[in-house]
Amino acid sequence: MGQHLATRDEVRRDQQRRGETERAERKEAILGFLAAAQRVELVLDRRSLGLPSADEPEDETLHALWLAKKAVELVCSHEAAQAAHDYTEALHQIMRDVAAGQDPTKRERRYAFMETARSQQVSPGPF
Repeated sequence: MGQHLATRDEVRRDQQRRGETERAERKEAILGFLAAAQRVELVLDRRSLGLPSADEPEDETLHALWLAKKAVELVCSHEAAQAAHDYTEALHQIMRDVAAGQDPTKRERRYAFMETARSQQVSPGPF
């Protein structure tokens, strides 16, 4: 009986450690994505204010954003991955002037991603 209880406790601790590790991976992916998105937003803000662009080429900034989005896809839920994709697509289109003047779309996509990420960070289940 004692061995059964010890095994059960060990399984529970192992599940808790795994959950904490997965949560840390999700958080890291989300923060990486947000950092990449913020770099694109900075370029767009500077452009809209008529300020000189940053030293980093726009292609590299967009590449970093798409790469960070893929990290979200790997470790987060489908909902979070879709929200990250939608936000990335909106930023990409604005950066390339395909959707010039569609800042409301950018804000809506950012809000949707943040809400999805926030709600799933709080939940105890898989992200």
